[in-house]
Amino acid sequence: MGWLWAIIVGFVLGLLAKAIIPGKQHSPLWLTTIFGILGAIVGNAIARGIGIDETSGIDWGRHALQLAAAVVIVLLGDMAYSKMRGRRHHA
Repeated sequence: MGWLWAIIVGFVLGLLAKAIIPGKQHSPLWLTTIFGILGAIVGNAIARGIGIDETSGIDWGRHALQLAAAVVIVLLGDMAYSKMRGRRHHA
C-alpha cells in the first residue's frame, strides 16, 4: 500500500508543480509522476532536517516543502528531458 500512496502523491505533486511552473513542460506524465515522488522524498527530508516532519494535525509545512521540492525537480527534470530529447532528434 505504501507504493500505491507514493505513486498517487507523486502524481498529484507532479501535476501541481507543472501547473505552477509557467510555460509548457514537455516531460511525459510517467516522468512527471517520478519527479513528484522525488519531490515528496526531498521535501520530507528537508522537513525532518528542520524539525517539522511530525506535528499534530495536518503537516502544512511539510506539504509546502514537498511541493516546493517537486516544483524545482519538475523544472530541472523537464529541462534535462527536453535537452536529451533534442539531442536525439539532432543525431
